[in-house]
Amino acid sequence: MSDSARAVSVGRVGRAHGRDGSFYVEAPDHPLDEGTEVSVGGRARRIERRAGTDQQPLLRVSGVEDREAAIAMHGQSLLVPEPNSPVEEGEWLAEELVGLEAEGLGRVRRVLDGPSCSVLELDGGLLVPFVADAVRAIDRDAGVIEVDREFLGVEP
Repeated sequence: MSDSARAVSVGRVGRAHGRDGSFYVEAPDHPLDEGTEVSVGGRARRIERRAGTDQQPLLRVSGVEDREAAIAMHGQSLLVPEPNSPVEEGEWLAEELVGLEAEGLGRVRRVLDGPSCSVLELDGGLLVPFVADAVRAIDRDAGVIEVDREFLGVEP
């Protein structure tokens, strides 16, 4: 993906299929055709094989050669470049949140798509629902995210 393009989530890596690194896509939200460039876990990859249905695509991507590698990516977002993505005030793309520091709790390692909301996974494994009750403020310029420790049940 080019550095100037923003990335949007088009689904997440689901369960592995077979031994060649193929996997199903959970919550697909974009056409995923052979040759499409995607980012998984911060690494650029190209869709080498596309099978399955539109509701449950089956993919194999470059650099993922076996079942173990596909299993290791389970749950990670599939991102595609979206150069003109309309982001409203108070909305954030996953790539903008990764790396932000939640003081005393860790950095955002990745953003997961949950059944009802996105979830921020911090370095220490703490999961923070990306909802107004849990996330008080985001200061991208300062690289911090303020979370409500009481809501999360985490001692200061």
